[in-house]
Amino acid sequence: MSTTGATADPLATLASLPGVAESVESVRKAVDRVYGHRIMRRRSNEITSEAALRGARGSAALSGADWALEEVRRRTDFSGDGEARTVGAALRLTAEAGQLLSIWRQSPLRVLARLHLVAAADGEDAVGRPRQDGEPVHEPLVELPLPGAAEVAGRLEGLSRLIIAGGSAPALVTAAVVHGELLALRPFGTHNGLVARAAERIVLIGSGLDPKSVCPAEVGHAELGRAGYLAALEGYVSGTPQGMAAWIAHCGKAVGLGARESTAVCEALQRGAA
Repeated sequence: MSTTGATADPLATLASLPGVAESVESVRKAVDRVYGHRIMRRRSNEITSEAALRGARGSAALSGADWALEEVRRRTDFSGDGEARTVGAALRLTAEAGQLLSIWRQSPLRVLARLHLVAAADGEDAVGRPRQDGEPVHEPLVELPLPGAAEVAGRLEGLSRLIIAGGSAPALVTAAVVHGELLALRPFGTHNGLVARAAERIVLIGSGLDPKSVCPAEVGHAELGRAGYLAALEGYVSGTPQGMAAWIAHCGKAVGLGARESTAVCEALQRGAA
């Protein structure tokens, strides 16, 4: 997405695309159902914890580590093979996201650097900074053309300005653009998908749409499948109104499915089955 055009609030412009208002309204209703559940009044911390675990599992699955939920719950050592490290990175990012809300609106690029440091968990020179020309990018699933370093830097700066400026766009639209832009750019050498989904989570929480983080969009993205995820992302990268609207709708479905997942957890707790 170009963030340097003449439009004062391009995110608000996206919100006016055909079908986006319906997606926003559908998400709001799904989120309201979770927050209106009687279990949320007494056991919201449990729902938040379970949503975090399930969200991390879903994000890891989209990055090539599709583990069963109970395996993620059981494991304590994530230092083994590549899949284990991916799951560990997803869990760390989910835990870290809530600690960065106050910084996000003032310095989103600082938050993105921190997310990458947390995901990578090593001290290599390239960790926590945008890649330079010639540096390789390892990103499972996403095989779209890779923008050059200069374009990455310019678009990250533009995205940062939009976030800091705020605006009238619904949370879903902002979250979808942050997510899509980071996946399109792949600014880091590794873990871009995990970072993009963590950033989407931060927007949804910090916007007030999902303040208790009980509607894990990562669950929905995983449930919708890799093929659908990539097809929707291609729409975003195309920059066409139809493609952008399709990506926002896809993200809306993901949030709705995450809300449905937590509603099911609430129902299970209410029945005494969990």
